[in-house]
Amino acid sequence: MANLTLYGLKNCDTCKKAMNALDKDGHDVTLVDIRSDTDLAQKVPLWLKAVGPDALVNKRSTTWRNLDTAEKSQVEQGQAAALLIHNPTLIKRPVIETGADVYAGWTKDVQAVF
Repeated sequence: MANLTLYGLKNCDTCKKAMNALDKDGHDVTLVDIRSDTDLAQKVPLWLKAVGPDALVNKRSTTWRNLDTAEKSQVEQGQAAALLIHNPTLIKRPVIETGADVYAGWTKDVQAVF
């Protein structure tokens, strides 16, 4: 099966579910901590290009709710990268890289791919 890189948090329930499901399906999965082990300045622009801000920005998170209106407007103004780099917990988790493709979140659509 495919070698996958899963960017997330070790204590994130959704990331744990994704890891378990992918492991169970025979994928070789490497978990990379999105806060401490990821070069977000390099990765976030690539992820945004691949999936777009609507898929990558977690607007249901506590971090999002705590942002002020000016910060939230950065997403609509095409400045989501700076906001996500500064606030890694705003990134919808997990972000899964297959080598060729990028997926954000553990939705039914993403699960169907794997």
